[in-house]
Amino acid sequence: MAATNHTFHPAVFLLWGISGLEELHIWISIPFCTMYVVALGGNSLLIIFICMEHSLHEPMYLFLAMLSLSDLLLSTAIMPKMLAIFWFEDRVISFQDCITQMFSVIAIFVMESTVLLAMAFDRYVAICYPLRYTMILSPSVIRKIAGFSLARGLLITSPFIFLVEQLPFCGNNIITNTYCELPKISRLACADITAINIYTLVLSFLSTGLDVILISISYTFILQAVFRLPSRDAQLKALGTCSSHVCVILMFYIPAYLTVLISHIQYGILLTNLYVVVPPALNPIIYGVRTKQIRDHIIRRFSQLGRACFAGDVRNN
Repeated sequence: MAATNHTFHPAVFLLWGISGLEELHIWISIPFCTMYVVALGGNSLLIIFICMEHSLHEPMYLFLAMLSLSDLLLSTAIMPKMLAIFWFEDRVISFQDCITQMFSVIAIFVMESTVLLAMAFDRYVAICYPLRYTMILSPSVIRKIAGFSLARGLLITSPFIFLVEQLPFCGNNIITNTYCELPKISRLACADITAINIYTLVLSFLSTGLDVILISISYTFILQAVFRLPSRDAQLKALGTCSSHVCVILMFYIPAYLTVLISHIQYGILLTNLYVVVPPALNPIIYGVRTKQIRDHIIRRFSQLGRACFAGDVRNN
């Protein structure tokens, strides 16, 4: 009997949503749904534009397409179930689906952090070694970076499945969140979760912690190279090529660490849920507005579409 209890997993979990604000779920869903639609549309358009326009087949924009794909996957792994909870009170999720969602969120988070590190390396090479830029970041290197990002996310995250599968659950199956989050799941277990906590700390260092350190080192070298440029205009132009990336980095890492600190306070879950939809919604807007090549391409494409529609109306009349 003890062995049976040791391996017991609940058939389902209940995702309770945002505790204390259950009566406002419908109203809360409005901004979440709006941002999710913006994230889907913005990131999809960005990926399509980069794929269609040959002049955007450069390392910087290919990395941006990877970032947009990661944003799409991250928000889509969470938002449909979250909206189902808000709209239909559909709180039930099977044990295996919950573990799959947990794994997907962590793996995609690690992949996106890797892509941001690659983008920092891209800016370092572009500013510090401009003449060797295309040689260092060749298409084969970019493919290897994309493969490494995927493999890193899967390999670092895979042990979590084994660790959670070994946990015994003794009855409580209510997760006070809108998605399956590792800390929430592990706290439901009636067993020692020290191994999971230790591995989480190791994971944090090997992924986001190490990435933040390497990104900081990259920008230290970038700033040194920029301030050695002869003119102020050249300095501002070089810094301008990094501004969008810096904004995205700040939106990715700062809220990620803040969510760890505020997740235990009242209504902290609301803020942590905003994190999974706000950056994916804002990232394509930031790059679309601040990157001239993308902005010009989008304007040109929509202008061509507008002229084609106008010409069609004239012919029909």
